Amino acid sequence: MKVAIGSDHGGFDMKEAVIAHLKEKGYEVTDVGCYDRQSCDYPPYGRAVAHAVADGKADKGIVICTTGIGISITANKVKGIRAGLCHDTTSAYLTRAHNDANVLAMGAGLIGIYVALDIVDTFLETEFSGLEKHARRVAAIEE
Repeated sequence: MKVAIGSDHGGFDMKEAVIAHLKEKGYEVTDVGCYDRQSCDYPPYGRAVAHAVADGKADKGIVICTTGIGISITANKVKGIRAGLCHDTTSAYLTRAHNDANVLAMGAGLIGIYVALDIVDTFLETEFSGLEKHARRVAAIEE
């Protein structure tokens, strides 16, 4: 599976840990930045991940900022993206199973790295349920 990942400076350390974790598990990872802790704005990185997924260059995306809120809003502006902000494994499971989310957003200032890695695993390993009610709702989101 190909995963695009991006963060601002507030999510940089978590992004680096997630990248190492994903590579260890055999995922192909595209890091769209940022590349250091120097202060930067999150929209270019959220947008780059979203476009990588929407354009088919990545199967899933992960975006990280301090809260996960701004970067998830940015990713969701791209047509075809359903970014779910998750701070626990239950929300990660449900955003995949019920919403067929294709981008995971996390807040590095709100969760620890071990929780984040569990969230990433849950998100990437959970399939969309395909239940009619969920498929109907996802189609309505896409309209």
